[in-house]
Amino acid sequence: MNSEALDKEFREAVDSINSHEQPFPADILLKLYAYYKKATNDYSRPNSSKPIINAFKTNALFQVEDITQDEAKQCYIDLANTYLIYRK
Repeated sequence: MNSEALDKEFREAVDSINSHEQPFPADILLKLYAYYKKATNDYSRPNSSKPIINAFKTNALFQVEDITQDEAKQCYIDLANTYLIYRK
């Protein structure tokens, strides 16, 4: 898949996740968070008011530190598609 197609599919997956109205399990949210941050090169620190949530987010980011930006986009797309298919 070329970069432009990957970017388009990534944006569509993000839109699908953002428009989903049902709550997500915490493990799925953390994976989506980490893939999104890596895919968008957003290395800002987690900013939850709860330290435990920041710790979980930081741990999720460590788990994706060795993948590329494009791999993170594809992982986000795959996870979003898989999750949303089984939630319908």
